[in-house]
Amino acid sequence: MAVRFEKQDSIGHIVLDRPPANSYDKAFMEELEGAIDEAARDDAVKAILLRSASEKFFSAGADVSVFARSGLDEQNAFVVCANEAMGKFESTPKVVVAAINGHCLGGGLEMALCCDFRIAGEGSYRIGLPEVSLGLLPGTGGTQRLPRLIGRQKALDFMLRGTTMPPREALAAGIVDEVVPAAELVNKALERANV
Repeated sequence: MAVRFEKQDSIGHIVLDRPPANSYDKAFMEELEGAIDEAARDDAVKAILLRSASEKFFSAGADVSVFARSGLDEQNAFVVCANEAMGKFESTPKVVVAAINGHCLGGGLEMALCCDFRIAGEGSYRIGLPEVSLGLLPGTGGTQRLPRLIGRQKALDFMLRGTTMPPREALAAGIVDEVVPAAELVNKALERANV
C-alpha cells in the first residue's frame, strides 16, 4: 500500500509510502481518500497527522508519467480523483496537520495546503510549485489555496516563477506555520494536532 492509516492514541496517522518520492497516481489517491474517510469515521480519532515514511520526500506530487502513458479520459479521472481526495482533508471536521520532512513539491505542496497546519522539519530540501517548468499549472487546488494563505500577489509570483525554497524561507513566506529541528518534527506536529 502506498498510503497507510495508523492510529496512535487519539491521532490518526496517514503515512505516505510510495518510494522513491511519494509521487501519486490514481491508486495512491484512492488509498489516501480511504485513509481520510477511515480517520473521519473513527470517533476515537480527534486529529489527523499527515506524514511521510521517506526521510527525503514528503511528496513530489503527481506522477507525471501517468500523463505520458494514458489517454485523456484516464488523465481526467486521475485529476478528479486527486481533487476529491485532497478536498476530503478540508471537509473533515478534525484538525489535520502536515509534518513536512522532505521535498514538498507540486501536488505534494498542494496536499499540504489542504491541511489546517503545516509544520516543517529543518533540512536542505525544497518546498514549492515547480510545475510551470514543465508547462503545467498546479492542478489540485493550489491556485486557490495558496493565495488564500499568503495573498494573491505573493502566490501568483510564486506559482508563475515555479519558485522552490528551503523550509525557513517557506516559513517567512507564510507557507508553513513552524520550522522545528528534524528530530522533533513528529512530536511538534502531534502537539499542534492536540490543539
